[in-house]
Amino acid sequence: MNAIFVLARREFASFFATPIAYVFIAIFLILSGIFTFFMGDLYERGQADLQPFFSFHPWLYLFLVPAIAMRGWAEERRSGTIELLMTLPITVTQAVIGKFIAAWLVLLLALLLTFPVWLTVNYLGQPDNGIILTGYLGSWLMAGAFLAISLCMSALTKNQVIAFVLAIALCFLFVVAGSDLVLDAFTLWADNSVVDTVASFSFLQRFDALSKGVIALNDVVYFLLSTGFWLYACQIIIEQKKAA
Repeated sequence: MNAIFVLARREFASFFATPIAYVFIAIFLILSGIFTFFMGDLYERGQADLQPFFSFHPWLYLFLVPAIAMRGWAEERRSGTIELLMTLPITVTQAVIGKFIAAWLVLLLALLLTFPVWLTVNYLGQPDNGIILTGYLGSWLMAGAFLAISLCMSALTKNQVIAFVLAIALCFLFVVAGSDLVLDAFTLWADNSVVDTVASFSFLQRFDALSKGVIALNDVVYFLLSTGFWLYACQIIIEQKKAA
């Protein structure tokens, strides 16, 4: 556990040693504000809630999370520092978890810095802050799933751009899995059980309930299991690359 903490702290600091974290946080905050106040019509809706704010998070994460994760393992392999990392008294599992925690904390920091939006709706009305808090929790859990997928794709290649594109493509499938377009396509040839299974993989549907204050155990477990699955896949890929 101490090894994971040390690696996570080192990785977290490395994000701020370069412009990566600053650029990511700045873009996230700017786009969140634009989408919420202008595209989301926060004022025009006449409701004191953050639904417009949360509704754009899956689409923001779709591009921003792969961007911050693409260097995670791809850069280590390209520069050859992965061999040095593997010589340290740390297991592959600990390395994967440490890198994930560091990037996940950067995502949490970006979310926490959106507090002015929360203060704004409290100034304008009397929102249910419990629902808003649940939305933040759901957003962070969903970001973790996006991050685990993106780190797994980063472990596949030395090229950061390829890792970025692969992560976006795979995350996009999980985002649109529950959309009417996809479900209608499956309805044409599959029975309801298959359609329901495809819909159950949708990040949008899982997050939608959490953003509305509905803490369903199956939604929370889904994001945690998705994160764990892709981190495990990342570990397997790294071990295979290490042995090759």
